[in-house]
Amino acid sequence: MPPEPSAQPPGPAETAALAKLARKVYGSGDTEVVALDDVDVEFERSRFTAIMGPSGSGKSTLMHCMAGLDDLTSGRVYIGDIDLTTLNDNGLTLLRRTKLGFVFQAFNLVPTLTAIENITLPMDLAGRNGDREWVEQVVSTVGLSDRTSHRPSELSGGQQQRVAVARALASRPEIIFADEPTGNLDSRTGTEILDFMGDAVRDLEQTIVMVTHDPTAAAHADRVVFLADGRIVDELADPTAAAVFDRLKSLGD
Repeated sequence: MPPEPSAQPPGPAETAALAKLARKVYGSGDTEVVALDDVDVEFERSRFTAIMGPSGSGKSTLMHCMAGLDDLTSGRVYIGDIDLTTLNDNGLTLLRRTKLGFVFQAFNLVPTLTAIENITLPMDLAGRNGDREWVEQVVSTVGLSDRTSHRPSELSGGQQQRVAVARALASRPEIIFADEPTGNLDSRTGTEILDFMGDAVRDLEQTIVMVTHDPTAAAHADRVVFLADGRIVDELADPTAAAVFDRLKSLGD
């Protein structure tokens, strides 16, 4: 077992999230699987980062642990200066509700609510009124101004995912975690969603961390982090789809 890292917060204001010696082990003995092997990684504010790697590399586990959806075996994870490893279940729930946004492959919309009601739902659950001007800006950015009164069944798949992206943005979270957000969409609609997410980073100064297996999707990010066997093995700034594909190929994907 590696030594426990220092409990000191990360420090720089530019850091949105940080992992220190993050280790996640499933099972024990002959069935032990090391999903994360002492990972050190930092995600900067107002940046779009993609996490990639072969199947079983630990990319989804890393995102889940960074987002407080799963706990580490050892090590520490920070959102800003908050050490998630010190929080109980109630604390983690509050943090996810107030400081994090999520976009998943499944849209996870409430079918009986309108688009705008789905967008403001996290704030409603938290008992927060939110910033109406900001919500309107987010809705405009993702191209939903004329669809806010429609229920999910009245929206296309791409429009439903736009609602999910807007919902993640509406509460001004510290960071948005996106898990294969275009996996259920055709390539044209997927590109639109990724462009919207890029606009959120550039125009709204949002921070996004996205897990994807698609080099074309990763090429929309500012930076790609590559995992293999539970470790960070490479990273790429200003990626192109071709460059990402070549890196993945070298990792055996």
